[in-house]
Amino acid sequence: MTFKEQYWKYSLITIILFMGVILFHYFSLLFSGILGATTIYILVRKQMFHLTEKKKFGKNLSASIILIEVVMCFLIPLAFAVWLLIEEIQGINLNIPSTIAEIQKFAEMVKERTGYNMLNTDNLVSAAAYLPKIGQILIGSVSSFAVNSVVLLFVLYFMLIGGKGMEAYLYELLPFNNANKKDVLLEIKVMVKSNALGIPLLATIQGGFATAGYILFGVPDPILFGFLTCFATIIPLIGTMFIWLPLTIYLAVTGDWVNALGLAAYSLIVISNVDNLLRFILQKKIANTHPMITVFGVVIGLPVFGFWGVIFGPLFLSMFILLIDIFKRGYLENDKTAAPKNPLNKHT
Repeated sequence: MTFKEQYWKYSLITIILFMGVILFHYFSLLFSGILGATTIYILVRKQMFHLTEKKKFGKNLSASIILIEVVMCFLIPLAFAVWLLIEEIQGINLNIPSTIAEIQKFAEMVKERTGYNMLNTDNLVSAAAYLPKIGQILIGSVSSFAVNSVVLLFVLYFMLIGGKGMEAYLYELLPFNNANKKDVLLEIKVMVKSNALGIPLLATIQGGFATAGYILFGVPDPILFGFLTCFATIIPLIGTMFIWLPLTIYLAVTGDWVNALGLAAYSLIVISNVDNLLRFILQKKIANTHPMITVFGVVIGLPVFGFWGVIFGPLFLSMFILLIDIFKRGYLENDKTAAPKNPLNKHT
């Protein structure tokens, strides 16, 4: 390659990277919708090929049929769930004087035992400052959901139209040999399918167990808190604790020690173990994924990718490990047949 050709090559790479950073910055607010479209495309691509190749439907008709399925099976149920949550919150009959009295009683108990005054001026000012922020977060979340739902459908439609041509183009861009390309694509497909199918199933099962426990031990608004527990399962291992632990403390503060101890025992023995057991069973059954990838992937993915971090967090971590393994086998191992595979990537 001549100096001029090298100049063209690296100048083009620099321009692509520069423009890519700008585009990523301005499209970051729509990133959730793009990730959602990618996830759903991986799940429905075979259906698209079946409609166009076996049923001989046109691409536009086939894509439209699948979009209707996505709206009916995903977006409408999710929007309905959010609406039910808002209705439950609005329907809470909060006794303000009684609630204030309970808070004061709890603060006095804490002060007697620790000497810390929870109701000092600084704490009250800080608590009051958070109230508008909570409202802004809720409004922003609903708006973001609506916008990204439209983006999801828009991007998914053109991904379905692109189909195998789009896949072949992206396949050629991957910087690996054919064997490694197959490993990377298998990793993506298996991880996306396992999380996209396993996490809703896990949330539903664990939310049902949690709701039963809340009803059994006299938690106020058990349906609401069971619903919140479903969402808390996104955070592995300790997610549900953010719901049942405050409820246990509330029951204890109000003097209902029997139900408080019962709920604590039920949560530790049943709810937490259902979370841990089902999560790892589902991941192993569907993807044979190492538990560390699932746990740390979600922890990393949620701040980076938002809601879709439950899928792309473990995928990102798994891909990182796979790429290290590809580098090791391709460039560091002399005897590639004797090179041991990474135990964290069991299905590659």
